[in-house]
Amino acid sequence: MAVHTVRSPATHLHTGTSRNISPSHRNPNAAVGLSYRSPKLRRFISVSSSLREGNEHGEENSVRALEVNNIPEESPLLPKPLSSNQLAEPVSNGSRVRVAYQGVRGAYSESAAEKAYPNCEAVPCEEFDTAFEAVERWLVDRAVLPIENSLLAVRHCLLANHGVNLDGLRRVLSHPQALAQCENTLTRLGLVREAVDDTAGAAKLIALEGLSDAAAVASAKAAEIYGLSVVAEDIQDDSDNVTRFLMLAREPIIPGTNKLFKTSIVLSLEEGPGVLFKALAVFALRQINLTKMESRPLRKTPLRASGGLKYFDYLFYVDFEASMADEVAQNALRHLEEFATFLRVLGSYPVDTTML
Repeated sequence: MAVHTVRSPATHLHTGTSRNISPSHRNPNAAVGLSYRSPKLRRFISVSSSLREGNEHGEENSVRALEVNNIPEESPLLPKPLSSNQLAEPVSNGSRVRVAYQGVRGAYSESAAEKAYPNCEAVPCEEFDTAFEAVERWLVDRAVLPIENSLLAVRHCLLANHGVNLDGLRRVLSHPQALAQCENTLTRLGLVREAVDDTAGAAKLIALEGLSDAAAVASAKAAEIYGLSVVAEDIQDDSDNVTRFLMLAREPIIPGTNKLFKTSIVLSLEEGPGVLFKALAVFALRQINLTKMESRPLRKTPLRASGGLKYFDYLFYVDFEASMADEVAQNALRHLEEFATFLRVLGSYPVDTTML
């Protein structure tokens, strides 16, 4: 499977492994892929994806699926989220690019999908794993998953049923992260927060149950879709509130050298003094700039013993400014492979210069 990062237009990641770090020679027009078969990496993406949720845009499609838990039946004109037990069914017979996302119509992930692939067929899924599996089984062409708050602009609105004003509101429903991003506004309004699975799902629930004392934090598009009123706009505490998404596909693209590229990798290291320094040095010695580095403990084997002591075992996720088509990047990873216990190239993708 392949993974690529969405910036303004979609960017693509090239997939590789520690034993195959040279550029792929597959179809250059295909999207790229993350090795979903790695349970450690799959867990990380799934957990990280839950950091940011919501949507704005989307087109209707013919997906038949189960709806979000505890939300009543909705109009047949709107597709319901694809569930895992429907992954054997064809998603569409159309020729448009099909992009899976977690959530319901109006989620920010749907907006990200359409920003990356205009006129795509956005396919809602019940769970993040369902979106992964839809790509893995070739039922969709891509999947879009939020991973961190950094790229796509998110403008939160307070949505309520028609005739309901701010004075009549007592509580607000949304995804926990959306509620946290609007903390100051919601505190000022004196609203009790109630966490639900996603922002668009909150809007859907408010509309279908006809709630008069509750509002949802969601997108303006969600208000349009579910027939709600926008009682307050741009309620996020940070005006620069943006989200980064990953776009996943089965087929990788060929990294180039004709434009600025970034590469994302994941690795693990032995415990010991200076080991992380050595890992960083392979980039510094070659003047390769690192733009991001994160660590996550391994869940199944979080501890390792060394010298009678126990240590947490970590995976490191690194983004650096270079293409896997560059010999200097290939040499850096060959050097890193000499002492890394695990190394995988997640993707190599063009930098979105419109964001610079």
